[in-house]
Amino acid sequence: MIFFPFILAVVSLLLSVFYKPFESNTDALSEQTTSPPRFLLLTAHPDDECFFFAPTILALQRSSSSPEIFSLCLSSGNADGIGERRKGELVHSLDILGVEKDNRWIIDHPLLQDNITQQWDAEIIAEVLRPFVVEHHITSVLTFDIKGISLHPNHFSLPLGASYLIKSLSSSPHTSVPRLFSLVTVPVLPKYAGLPSAILARLGVVSQAFLAFEPTVDSLPVFISGIPDYLTTVKAILAHDSQMVWFRYLYMTFSRYMWVNEWVEFRAQEA
Repeated sequence: MIFFPFILAVVSLLLSVFYKPFESNTDALSEQTTSPPRFLLLTAHPDDECFFFAPTILALQRSSSSPEIFSLCLSSGNADGIGERRKGELVHSLDILGVEKDNRWIIDHPLLQDNITQQWDAEIIAEVLRPFVVEHHITSVLTFDIKGISLHPNHFSLPLGASYLIKSLSSSPHTSVPRLFSLVTVPVLPKYAGLPSAILARLGVVSQAFLAFEPTVDSLPVFISGIPDYLTTVKAILAHDSQMVWFRYLYMTFSRYMWVNEWVEFRAQEA
C-alpha cells in the first residue's frame, strides 16, 4: 500500500500530460501561403478521413492561423454496392470532425471506383481535382503517400494524381500552385502500437526540441491527439456503421493513426 500514492501520482501526471493534444512544426504546412491557409484533404473512400487523418483535421481547427479546411473524397466506396449509404456516413463523420458542409464533396466517377486491386489513373485524378483546387484557392493539398498507409492502390494513386495536377498548374500563368503534403506511412510495428506509439512520438518530438531548441529544416510537421480528440475520432469512425466489423475495433484500439499524423512535402521525384 505504501506505493499506491506514488502510483496514483504517476498515473495522474501521465493523464494530465497526454490529455491535451501536441503539435510540432505544424506551421510548415502553411508557410509561403496566403493567410488564412486553405487546406484540402484528398481521400479515396468514405472513412479515410477518420481512420487516418483525424488528428490533423482536429488540430488544424484549433490553429491560430484560422485555416479553412476542405474535404474531397474521390469515390463513394461502392465496392460492396452500398455507395449511397456510405455517402451518408461520410456526411455524419465530417459533421463530427467539424468540416463545414459547404467545404466537402464526394465524387462518383466511373474510372475512380473503390477497388482494392486497381490503381487509379493520375491524369484522371488531376482532371477531377483541378476545379476544386483552382476555384477554392487551395494553398495545400493533404493526402496519402505512395505507400498509402495500408498499401491500398486507390490510396497511393492520390499523391501521384495531385502531383500531376501541380505540375500542370505550374506551367499555367496567373494560376496559384498549392503545395502537396503526404501522410507518412510508418513500419508495421509502430503502426499498430497504439497509445504507446503515440507516447513515443510525443517524447521524440520533445527530445528533438530540447536538443535543437527549435525545429530543424528537416523536422516533420506532427500532430498528436490528446484523449478528447481520440474520443472524437472514435465517434467519427462509429458513424461509418456499415464498416464496423470486428477488426475495425482492433484498429481503433491499436492504430497509431488514431493518435499521430506526420507529414512530409511530396516531391515529384518520389513518384
